[in-house]
Amino acid sequence: MVEQLSPLAAVFRPGSHGNFVDGVGVTLSEMAPGSIVQLAAWPGEEKKLIAAITSLTGLKLADGAGAGAASERHTVFGFAPGKFLLTDTAEGLVSAAGVVTPAMGTITDLSHGRTAIRVAGPRSEWVLAKLFAVDFSLVAFPQGSGISTAHHDIFAQIQRSGPDRFDLYVFRSFARSFWKMLCHASDEVGYEVR
Repeated sequence: MVEQLSPLAAVFRPGSHGNFVDGVGVTLSEMAPGSIVQLAAWPGEEKKLIAAITSLTGLKLADGAGAGAASERHTVFGFAPGKFLLTDTAEGLVSAAGVVTPAMGTITDLSHGRTAIRVAGPRSEWVLAKLFAVDFSLVAFPQGSGISTAHHDIFAQIQRSGPDRFDLYVFRSFARSFWKMLCHASDEVGYEVR
């Protein structure tokens, strides 16, 4: 297996940055899931696809866009009607997803085309709200839920993976620009890169 070089390598600067008057507001890090796949149900097959996702991951997933769940190994969330983003810490999720039959829908391996970034900390909602026209409050965006949105021309899929933690999936080709923008947005609250 050939190890993939991160698209963030040229701009990833570990350490503390920005304004630390009130401490560290957010921590930024690159995640490295082994697999990132998109599942899309054919019309009328959504419930079967959700059942297949539960069978594959053990995660209970409510029906509907935005619903999501996470474990130590898997994350899943609906980002549009009948469409789900599923991650696994291990590689090979597409071949393991055999429980999703061609009659249910499609599976697309996005592992090579996405970069996963984690934004965590007490000011994570504030920083992300500067970039996206989304209500990131815990009431409006509960833990496990997710959305697809964009900042200018950069498409992003976002899941709340903890009370003050968000996982963002962006196109690999835009990852460096997005990372730099995220760092600038985090300057005022102080950020740490890990």
